[in-house]
Amino acid sequence: MKRLLIFCTTLFLTLLSNAQQPNIVFILADDLGYGDLSCYGAADLYTPNIDKLYEKGIKFTRAYANSTVCSPSRAAILTGNYPDMVGVPGVIRDMPDNTWGNLSDEVPFLPEQLKMLGYHTALIGKWHLGYESPDLPNDRGFDHFKGYVGDMMDDYYTHKRAGINWMREGSKQIEPKGHATDVFTTWAREYINIQSKADKPYFLFLTYNAPHDPIQPPAEWLEKIKKREPQANLKRQKLIALIEHLDAGVGKVMEAIEKSGEADNTLIVFTSDNGGALQYGANNGSLKGGKGDLYEGGIRIPCIVNWPDKIKSNTVSEPIILMDFYPSLIELAGGNRQQELPSKSLVNLLKEESSESGDRAMVFMRREGHRFGGRAYYAISSGEYKLIQNSPFEPYQLIHISDTSSLEIPVENAAVKKELWKKLMKHIQNSGNVSWR
Repeated sequence: MKRLLIFCTTLFLTLLSNAQQPNIVFILADDLGYGDLSCYGAADLYTPNIDKLYEKGIKFTRAYANSTVCSPSRAAILTGNYPDMVGVPGVIRDMPDNTWGNLSDEVPFLPEQLKMLGYHTALIGKWHLGYESPDLPNDRGFDHFKGYVGDMMDDYYTHKRAGINWMREGSKQIEPKGHATDVFTTWAREYINIQSKADKPYFLFLTYNAPHDPIQPPAEWLEKIKKREPQANLKRQKLIALIEHLDAGVGKVMEAIEKSGEADNTLIVFTSDNGGALQYGANNGSLKGGKGDLYEGGIRIPCIVNWPDKIKSNTVSEPIILMDFYPSLIELAGGNRQQELPSKSLVNLLKEESSESGDRAMVFMRREGHRFGGRAYYAISSGEYKLIQNSPFEPYQLIHISDTSSLEIPVENAAVKKELWKKLMKHIQNSGNVSWR
């Protein structure tokens, strides 16, 4: 009888909570530059669908990725922790001699936390956090996975990497046809349509490959850009076409949400995993550097949060970092914070109330092989200052940053430098206890 009472009480609370819980659609682009959306100042490309999210949402002008490359930033989003604290200091590859991470088996994952709150969870698109169990999406709390296990495709149409097909539905290998952006968009729309008829909220982590290289837009999209932007070189034209094609995919996902009848109760996040790759024609606005750098152009990212009638249209210049979405989404879903994490909830900030972040320190890092020899390099920022080492072979420099920073000229402030140095060394000590092999 007591067990039945507990079950009924739990069921009642779950149903009550579900009625108030938002659906969550988190859309992650790959290598999208800070200046490569029209709502972030791009003059040669148009992203009307993503712009609509901003028109009735919040645009962050100092949102940061936790790292300047893929895997670490994704680990941070899904754990609410620094990537080197969960075993992912660098890029995870299917290359034993050149892989720089192993996702911790013990750390709680965002979809696991949301499932306990009654959510159905799905990942559609790129994973890039492990190639085998127990490091696959379904092992880490995603009820549904349909996408790409690997790092990057060599071709958006064949979906292969070095001749290997990493497309999966669950653990089953599949061979979908079409451009990867279109494939992921179609799968996302199908998932939204199915879940809109279910009796529980859903969390969809939609992770596109675009606009990561190879810069391979559909031919008809490239021809359109060649005619419209003849002054741009071919490299830039191809990237513009790939981004505008991505925007069209986002628009189709938004249309599916609208048709589901649940748009008013669906929170949408759109952002990128790191800055744009300059060698492929990316635009990071006035920011210095790009993907691979710990300068602002490598880690400052476009970020928009949209929730109709729940949050007001606004532009926010307070610094945030990708891992902050972990506690934020759990709180918005009705959960309580049970872990001690360096991430901070954005809920008050979204509601235009006082935030709890203040001038807290944020650490950025990457470990890599190649010319870096397996070494790590770091930056730490707080308020208007950043202590940065842009490669493991450079000395640290203190620079001043702001909402429109571009030059990143070193400055002298011994007290600030000493304080940031102490905090960074403490982080490095702590992360040294975490295995990533």
